[in-house]
Amino acid sequence: MTVLFEGRVFVFEFKVVEQEPEGRALEQILARRYADKYLDLGRPIHLIGIEFSRKERNLCAFEVRSLAPPAGEAAPPAS
Repeated sequence: MTVLFEGRVFVFEFKVVEQEPEGRALEQILARRYADKYLDLGRPIHLIGIEFSRKERNLCAFEVRSLAPPAGEAAPPAS
């Protein structure tokens, strides 16, 4: 899921894991290059991997990585 909000891009990946957090949600965003199509916007991009435990039925892991806009490009004002 991708959200463009206030001049920023948020790319989310949600995973359900059996027991322990596996760190695969953020890994999938990076491996499949989900953010690449937003790089030309020149906006900050935030990659957010969220894992839910099937057993606990609750959030068990949350990872964030932020990408800055390319050098020399300022993020455009929010519209």
